[in-house]
Amino acid sequence: METAFIHTPLGTTKLEGDENGLSAITVLDTHEEPTDIIPMELEDAAYQLKEYFEGSRTQFDLVLNPSGTDFQKSVWKALQKIPHGKTVSYLDLSKTLGDVKAIRAVASANGKNPLWIVVPCHRVIGSDGSLTGYAGGLHRKKWLLEHENPVKQQSLF
Repeated sequence: METAFIHTPLGTTKLEGDENGLSAITVLDTHEEPTDIIPMELEDAAYQLKEYFEGSRTQFDLVLNPSGTDFQKSVWKALQKIPHGKTVSYLDLSKTLGDVKAIRAVASANGKNPLWIVVPCHRVIGSDGSLTGYAGGLHRKKWLLEHENPVKQQSLF
């Protein structure tokens, strides 16, 4: 398993993966020095994340290889279908997966997503439009949603 650290506007980000694909992207609450030479297996992920934060990338094209249960993987696959700049509720996501009653299990799988940003769990909000739960912290979720918002609020002053 290869590991690399990159800096993003939201803090140090740890990338993990191997020849089978990217297995984890994690935002850290600690500072790590960026990796001088990104391992070949992680170069594309580092580059695409850089483009995402610059605002020039809205979709990722990476081989993913997260560890999880079949149910978790089905939730993570559904998350990838949420368009850039859009949000859905946990209830909507449960309906998409075919079981409205699975809302708690869907929320749990969403919270265990190991591929921050690339599998956009930050695009899932409460049914009332509230920002609910985010493993990276609600301040990061808010930042990501604002970053992806196609309509930028301009200052009047």
